[in-house]
Amino acid sequence: MTEDNRNLLIFGVCAAILFVVYQMWVVEPASRRRQAELKAHPPAAASVMPGAPSLAAPVAVTRAAALAASPRIAVATPALKGSISLRGARLDDLFLTQYRQTTAKDSPPVEMLRPEGTAFPWFVDFGWVGQNVPGLPGPATDWTLAQGSTLAPGQPVVLTYANGQGLTFTRKIEVDENYMFTLTDTVANTGAAPVTLAPYGSVQRQGVPADIGKRGIVHEGTIGYLDGRVRAFKYKDLSKDGAAPQEFNASGAWTGITDMYWLAALIPNAGEQVHAVYRDAKNGKLDVYEANYTGAARAVAPGRQVTAVQHLFAGAKTVPLLKSYQTKLGIAHFDDAVDWGMFWFLTRPIFAFLEFIFAHVGSFGIAILLLTVCVRVAFFPIANKQYESMTKMKKVQPLMEELRKRYKDDPAKQQQEIMALYQREKVNPLAGCLPILLQIPVFFSLYKVLSVTIEMRHAPFMGWINDLSARDPTTIWNLFGLIPWNPAHAPLVGGILDTTLHLGLLPLCYGITMWLTTSMTPQTGIDPAQQKIFQLMPWVFMFIMAPFAVGLLIYWTWSNVLTTLQQYVMMRRFKVDNPIDRMIARLSGKAPAS
Repeated sequence: MTEDNRNLLIFGVCAAILFVVYQMWVVEPASRRRQAELKAHPPAAASVMPGAPSLAAPVAVTRAAALAASPRIAVATPALKGSISLRGARLDDLFLTQYRQTTAKDSPPVEMLRPEGTAFPWFVDFGWVGQNVPGLPGPATDWTLAQGSTLAPGQPVVLTYANGQGLTFTRKIEVDENYMFTLTDTVANTGAAPVTLAPYGSVQRQGVPADIGKRGIVHEGTIGYLDGRVRAFKYKDLSKDGAAPQEFNASGAWTGITDMYWLAALIPNAGEQVHAVYRDAKNGKLDVYEANYTGAARAVAPGRQVTAVQHLFAGAKTVPLLKSYQTKLGIAHFDDAVDWGMFWFLTRPIFAFLEFIFAHVGSFGIAILLLTVCVRVAFFPIANKQYESMTKMKKVQPLMEELRKRYKDDPAKQQQEIMALYQREKVNPLAGCLPILLQIPVFFSLYKVLSVTIEMRHAPFMGWINDLSARDPTTIWNLFGLIPWNPAHAPLVGGILDTTLHLGLLPLCYGITMWLTTSMTPQTGIDPAQQKIFQLMPWVFMFIMAPFAVGLLIYWTWSNVLTTLQQYVMMRRFKVDNPIDRMIARLSGKAPAS
């Protein structure tokens, strides 16, 4: 055994040992802890897809008990269902009827807001603040329903509260057919002394489920457009020991709390100067995340009244809808509630292209295929030139091997002759890197689009693919569903088979196409040990890519197919031996053409 082969074998054995140790001591114990936690504290509703507010922590009271603790007004729109509490006039009970927690047909709707007292409450308050003003309504104030019975589009409700000290508060709540609430608050001063009040809004989240705030690709936490730019803080940044509240003074602002797909945003009246705060108002060991603002002060003379108009967006971050509110209500940069990432200049047009194609073909999967073709066409002149150079490189490989043998005792002369050969044949040994490097930003941008835009969530394609934003649900370990068995239930190795070794049909296709592309790439200047590692890379990347979104694998697999076709045409043109011709010859029983 040569030294190179021995080193390669040692490397492989060490990698395998590290892999097994990591699985046994890290992945599987973590999986067992999660299962034990779920068994000890079962959720109050069905499990929730990543990005939706989930219920995986111990509950103080059930949701039904929390809702029954106060009188309520029903909310019923084409996109929402829930209720508003008359205690505090709090918005704390909302479901998104157009989105399901899973792809199952009987899956319940996604929960948006939930009342205080349950696990991970998420709710919104509006009101007034003022110095030395007694009797202001708060979370414990019981409001009176003065008009309406069910809040629906075109059917507002009106709440009133008299504090018995000369101030009467009236709140008119309206909702459109989507996710925008409009609150018109009026304060009438029937007392003898003037008062000064300022409107405020607060969205609060008491603790977050374990899966929220842990996804590095997408922002989850507080977000808003404040002081001329988007301000976003992750939960972990707000909850650090000694972390100070983040405060901003701004006009034309909005602020709120966001998950991957869902947003609760407070929107003051356009142009109003506000003081906004992000903070973790800890309550013992409980993290209480809050985004709030206080508007400009208003003087209310005796016998007079003032009015403040505020908005609340509570729903799914669909880009066209955010843009429509941005235009209609003058909400600056509202579509930046979607985390477009550092490659926003690519992410936005990629999403716009996918959305445009989807509008015509009705399938985001087909839109991704067409996007891949457009990317290949855009890079065609560069890629064609590079593949031509790579093909020439493969054609001169025998000459290079001959030079290596001839000058094996004179490395300097060997390198000089090889460089001269490159110049004569007009070959660039680094040619194959450029097309790949150019596509990396597109790859990451598409990954971002698939990860953060709700339009991709639960978007079906064909056959077994029912969610382009999730991993391939099939697995080789049950023959892609032909065997009625879940590999995750296998003793000892179930955790590995369902995580690191989960290999679906599409990742397998990706690995095969990547291997074919790699096998058609000349491997010059590489020692045998490195060549073996290079040949293993497609299969390593196959497992690395397996957990990624199906939509991303569709893009990369289809791109590999187009790349292979382009390489094949070029190799046939220059009469260079290639694995496709060899495979065809082997199947047909004929010798490959030279």
